[in-house]
Amino acid sequence: MNWLKMKQKGLVKRCVLLVAGLFIMALGVVLSVKANLGTSPISAPPYVYSQAFPLTMGTTTIIMNLGIILLQIILLRKRYEWIQLTQIIAVSVFGLFIDLTMPLVAWIHSSNYVIQWLLCLLSCIVLAFGVFLEVKAKVTYLAGEGLALAITKVSRLEFGKAKVSVDCSLVILGVGSSLLLLHRLDGVREGTVAAALLVGTIVRFYAKNLSFVDKWLGNKPAVKAIAPVVTVPEQKQQLVITIAREYGSGGHEIGEILAKRLGIAFYDSKLIDLTALEGGFTPEYVKEHEQKLANTLLYDLYEQNYAYVNEEMPPLDSLFMVQSKVIRDIAEHEACVIVGRCADFILKSQSTFNIFVHAGKEFRIDRIIHNYHIAPELAEKELERKDRERINYCRHYTHKTWGDAANYHLTVDSSLFGTEACADLIIQALEQWEGNS
Repeated sequence: MNWLKMKQKGLVKRCVLLVAGLFIMALGVVLSVKANLGTSPISAPPYVYSQAFPLTMGTTTIIMNLGIILLQIILLRKRYEWIQLTQIIAVSVFGLFIDLTMPLVAWIHSSNYVIQWLLCLLSCIVLAFGVFLEVKAKVTYLAGEGLALAITKVSRLEFGKAKVSVDCSLVILGVGSSLLLLHRLDGVREGTVAAALLVGTIVRFYAKNLSFVDKWLGNKPAVKAIAPVVTVPEQKQQLVITIAREYGSGGHEIGEILAKRLGIAFYDSKLIDLTALEGGFTPEYVKEHEQKLANTLLYDLYEQNYAYVNEEMPPLDSLFMVQSKVIRDIAEHEACVIVGRCADFILKSQSTFNIFVHAGKEFRIDRIIHNYHIAPELAEKELERKDRERINYCRHYTHKTWGDAANYHLTVDSSLFGTEACADLIIQALEQWEGNS
């Protein structure tokens, strides 16, 4: 009985949180309307329809979201979970709150562009707080996020891409409806772009810094996409050498030489198969996505879409977490050389010998042309692209600067010494390091 009462109490708390979140979200939407710089993507079509027809914005919001729920059912068919019909209650309450909060801000009027932008930013902050509470409640989704999840299930498209697709479709619908019904562009402006880019990011900020909500609900802390620190008992620690390397510098070859001379295991491409096995990925997926991040800003903007659904983790974050576990398991059980994958950071709680291999550009270009069969005219661009992806990947997941000598015990220039001599230098430095440890 005590367990049942606790469960009921928890459900009541979540429902209260959901209602509060919906009210605050509605207030955020209404503030965006008053800013007159465009609403958020999902509110753009309802706003246009409320201007074109004798209906309130709350009513048009409910009607459009009911249509989105119907679309979910059509897409999922037998796979539709009927518990998700609770979305109908959520969108109905949300629409009602939009109409209730509209009079609260009726006194706000501004034609000053700066004031409009301040209102727009305030609406993003308020809307994000409402989304944060709604997500934390874990009772149901709003229809837009439910549609993105449905698309993910039927197409195997990543949620982030599905969410972007839904948002873009709603913006296109808003623009088309505005031009057709109002004969002008209304409801979709620069504020729409600001909402699309900022709201999810602000939600993530709340999630990281407002832990009191989780404590009140009794939620477990959210898992962060950063390698957890795992303390390895002293007697179980093995000799582990990590090698970070510039593309084409010969770090892989140096690692193989080291492992052979020291009689220990070597891990580079083998980590692809182990990660795929551990995480349920395909080896092709791991090979395509590991150790690379094309642009940290664009990825951060993409990643913020996952703030709208509590249990979803961006695929690259999930891949990093799985690969981190694989690397820790290996390091705990056997002496080895591990190449790349931010292993020096993942194993920071363990006594590892960390190396960075670099080389002159001409040396690296020549290597990737002859060793990796890259066309000479493409070699320099490929080299720069690979290094940039590794820099971004390291910065995003470790908050460290890739290649900074302060992060390693030894850095070596393979273009000056060659791979064999580099291995000799590393072994000499390793012996001295072990003697001083």
